[in-house]
Amino acid sequence: MALGGNPVFANNKNFKDTPSSQRGYVNGGADTMAAQTQLSAQQLQDMYSKPSANAAQTGRMTYDDVIMKTVFTLALVLVGAALGWIVPVLMWPGVIVGLVLGLVNSFKKQPSPVLILGYALFEGMFLGGFSGLLEGMYPGIVIQAVLGTLSVFVVTLVLFRNGKVRATPKMTRFFMIALGGYALFSLINFGMVMFGATSNPWGMRGMEIPGTSIPFGFVLGLLAIGLAAFSLIVDFTSIERGVQNGLPTKYSWTAAFGLTVTLVWLYVEILRLLAIMRGND
Repeated sequence: MALGGNPVFANNKNFKDTPSSQRGYVNGGADTMAAQTQLSAQQLQDMYSKPSANAAQTGRMTYDDVIMKTVFTLALVLVGAALGWIVPVLMWPGVIVGLVLGLVNSFKKQPSPVLILGYALFEGMFLGGFSGLLEGMYPGIVIQAVLGTLSVFVVTLVLFRNGKVRATPKMTRFFMIALGGYALFSLINFGMVMFGATSNPWGMRGMEIPGTSIPFGFVLGLLAIGLAAFSLIVDFTSIERGVQNGLPTKYSWTAAFGLTVTLVWLYVEILRLLAIMRGND
């Protein structure tokens, strides 16, 4: 099953179904037998007597690797956010450089820890500046968005670990269609705001649904949070595939980057939804 969703995983064939151990079994079997015939009986006995090597000892990616690198990457996001909060003007280089590094890292076949950490720092600057701006308008909104992000992440992880939700091919296709439509709307809405086609700072998101006092942004925000939550499911599934495939430990950086991208997206969507709701009070 080729997973869609987060391009960090979708564009990397290493996070697909076929385990590397199975791919190499047939070709490697003859070589292994040939090598064993050159060993003495005592050497073979010593080999079989040794305990099995774990994933870390064989240089393969583990869940612990992914967790540690994700924590480290998110910590750097927080460092960047602190800088952006203190110096709001850093939001602009943060959003530009963060976008560029995000695209570069998404389409790189081999992970680059330096570029991934660079993305985390600059993306953090954008988040810090953007969060500080909204916090000044709506006090307490940042802590609400952080708690909301953590809540969605924990619930999604628990559901995934218990097998309650899985990224099936049918659900993934629906997700990709919805994500494409949402991305197109966001691009059009951004253009309208930038070129003054609407006076509302949120563009069409801030407009009310005809016949109601509910802003479009409320409905779209819930949709976007749902998409981000399912993207986490896709990310977890891709990481599970990577561990099962026995990928080299360096790909734990790719997994950490993918999770960071999704969590940043989720946080921004929750923060924007809260701002629209409070601005409509």
